[in-house]
Amino acid sequence: MEILVCVKRVPDSSENEIEVNSDGTDIERDDLVYGVNEWDNYAVEEAIQIRDNVGGSVTVVTVGDDESEEVLRREMAMGADNGVLLSDDAFEGSDGKGLATILKAEVEKGNYDLILCGAQADDGAGQVGGMLAAMLDLPFASLVNMIDTSDSSKLKIGREVEGGNQEINEITLPCVLSIQTGINEPRYVGIRGIRKVASVEVPFKGAGDLGLDAGTVGEAGAKVKRVDYFVPELGEGAEMLEGSTDEIVEKLVELLKSKGGLK
Repeated sequence: MEILVCVKRVPDSSENEIEVNSDGTDIERDDLVYGVNEWDNYAVEEAIQIRDNVGGSVTVVTVGDDESEEVLRREMAMGADNGVLLSDDAFEGSDGKGLATILKAEVEKGNYDLILCGAQADDGAGQVGGMLAAMLDLPFASLVNMIDTSDSSKLKIGREVEGGNQEINEITLPCVLSIQTGINEPRYVGIRGIRKVASVEVPFKGAGDLGLDAGTVGEAGAKVKRVDYFVPELGEGAEMLEGSTDEIVEKLVELLKSKGGLK
């Protein structure tokens, strides 16, 4: 099975304190630690497991600048077979539709049975997977947390739905799926794996290579533009508990008792 996984380089929220810049147009990006988007990492692990079970290959692709190559190499060290970087100044400022347009152009140059992406990335919109499927005219399922590949022509997939329930569907191949965290446990990437792929060629493709009109992507083609970032104000009546974990737990229990939440 030929699998393409769309990944993205994002700020690592566990390693950074995210702050809005002074004019509210973006976050402060100086000295941020970056890594692969968490949802995408689960998608890559799932693709590797499927390949190991049924054969084929896994290609990871990202839209970004030169520094995004490190994300591709990290996922190749994890076990992906190939990486492709889609990079062009014309791609900067792309909205969800623009990113899907760029990815579609790359997908059409291959012959993929399955396309995976994370359920969402750092912008939280969760739109690219669905848009990509629509542009390719392929079936799509979101929030997938189980994939059964026992049938060569279709997949049995599980989706998380309201109330913690599981919805089981069948979907024909080729298709696009957005992957939910928790579908698997992504493997550890060691130094040996990173060294192994350090010299592997990762092709760069720009708008011309993909046959794209620069005016249809990037800021020029964006229909949605972010105009403001801000930190919500604290609501009235909020009380912050301080101290050690045990002290905070004790204070919380006492507060719940005093409010009638516990007896």
